[in-house]
Amino acid sequence: MNRVADRRRMQHRGLAIGAMFAALLGLAVTAATVWALYTAKAANDGNELVAAGDWAAPSASTTVIGKSLGGVPGFIKQGGGYNVYATVSDSGAPASGTASVSANASPITTGQTAAALSSGSFSFGGVSYNYRSAALTANAVLAAGTYSYSLTSRDLAANSRTQSGFTVTVDNTAPTAVDIQTTNKSGNTAGKPELGDSITFTFSEPIDPTSILANWNGESTGVVARMTNATGDPLSVYNAANTTQLPLGSVNLGRNDYVSANATFGATGTASTMVLSGNTITVTLGTASAGPSTASTTGTMTWTPSASAYDRAGNAGTTNARTESGNADKEF
Repeated sequence: MNRVADRRRMQHRGLAIGAMFAALLGLAVTAATVWALYTAKAANDGNELVAAGDWAAPSASTTVIGKSLGGVPGFIKQGGGYNVYATVSDSGAPASGTASVSANASPITTGQTAAALSSGSFSFGGVSYNYRSAALTANAVLAAGTYSYSLTSRDLAANSRTQSGFTVTVDNTAPTAVDIQTTNKSGNTAGKPELGDSITFTFSEPIDPTSILANWNGESTGVVARMTNATGDPLSVYNAANTTQLPLGSVNLGRNDYVSANATFGATGTASTMVLSGNTITVTLGTASAGPSTASTTGTMTWTPSASAYDRAGNAGTTNARTESGNADKEF
């Protein structure tokens, strides 16, 4: 009985010392705080006390701002919706656990000095995060440029850490069509669209790949190209299932003799492919159906882009047509 009583007295003394430490540190004296600062345990017949406090604040290992449209992170536009994402963890001996995470996004959204981030499982741009804010809206007038934001993390032992220097780019300029060009694969017939020939769409800035095809990251992916036997033999690009036109607009090839009947490329056999690199999207033709023929002379293409394509910040593209640069030539 005396040994049990001695052990209880030692535990109470440990908790009292923990409370004193909490008071000295200016922390709220709660059972959770005291226990986190000082854990009393009986060992060697109850004659030893071991301190095990959480003195370290949580830390964000990574964070990003992502526009509400999804796609490429780190870019927004004035008046656009966005979320703040972060991966935050707590340390200690033992860790008391993360209590709260907030973002000071006031340079982007006036008044948002402590936007709360909620815990969960989130993903943006192929990266996973365990905290995310509610949807926020950038100021309606926000000059283009780089803006900074900060994160403040607190644990259950009242330790806090503010990390600053995180950035997001504001871009308010709509992307435009700059040029359209074709390339003839070596060994193919000049002027005849064939397997391995390609067409390249050049924009004024990088396009968000998810605006062209859902969940696309810009790497090579299968598509179907179509050429219609009509004025200018217009070319368009469809998804791999050949059911939905992709928002690359339409290209007038400048002549009426590239196909003698409607033709597809990549619907069967070798698929056509699409890849993004910088400001360009290149479509390489797959296996052709019946219909392709050889142009008898030169011409000049005209590309009319789609407003459904948008840049990394979410600015919708213009639909102003762009004429092929350079001298008139045979396509493909």
